Amino acid sequence: QVQLVESGGGLVQPGGSLRLSCAASGSISRINSMGWHRQAPGNERELVAGITSGGNINYADSVKGRFTISRDNQKNMLYLQMNSLTPGDTAVYYCALRSGLLNYWGQGTQVTVSS
Repeated sequence: QVQLVESGGGLVQPGGSLRLSCAASGSISRINSMGWHRQAPGNERELVAGITSGGNINYADSVKGRFTISRDNQKNMLYLQMNSLTPGDTAVYYCALRSGLLNYWGQGTQVTVSS
């Protein structure tokens, strides 16, 4: 079984920064496609940033230029550096992993951007 655990969320003022971390463990290969998704009240869950097993990266237009996704394959860690945060970034952020035909999700971590 695959387990994903996010950390690093919290309350931050507009313009501030946070770094989210995701630790993957269990019956997984060393290299997998992984990504960050978020869901705000009243909104559908959306892909924020993804990185494929081949290293290709893509971002949602709303975060492009502000967020950076990275991974450490040796440690099975996924990161999301978030800069220039706005209230629109407030959401629960989820780490996700794709292995074969299955998708796995973490429990989510709350990010709140407010004065």
